[in-house]
Amino acid sequence: VQLVESGGGSVQPGGSLRLSCAASGFAFDSYIVRWYRQAPGKEREWVAVINTGGSTTYYAESVQGRFTISRDNAKNMVYLEMNNLKPEDTAVYYCNAWITRDEYWGQGTQVTVSS
Repeated sequence: VQLVESGGGSVQPGGSLRLSCAASGFAFDSYIVRWYRQAPGKEREWVAVINTGGSTTYYAESVQGRFTISRDNAKNMVYLEMNNLKPEDTAVYYCNAWITRDEYWGQGTQVTVSS
């Protein structure tokens, strides 16, 4: 069982990044997927969620209108498109797959927004 995030990096304010989360070893299309992030010295916070079919999404207020979560169940992938990035978006971003009585976490990918 694996969730592997990728796509992080360093960008200037106003820039964009696309994070990817690759799933393997479980019935990915049955799991709700969330992105979380954790900034240095802060608690992990929820960023976005997508339902199993990809038809319903919700976002934290801090990223609403700038981030877009999507999934491709045929490829066992979830994405987080991040636009108009701000320094306060700097964090390690984690992918989480959840179903009743079961969940998996990725190892995280670093996003740094700085001029």
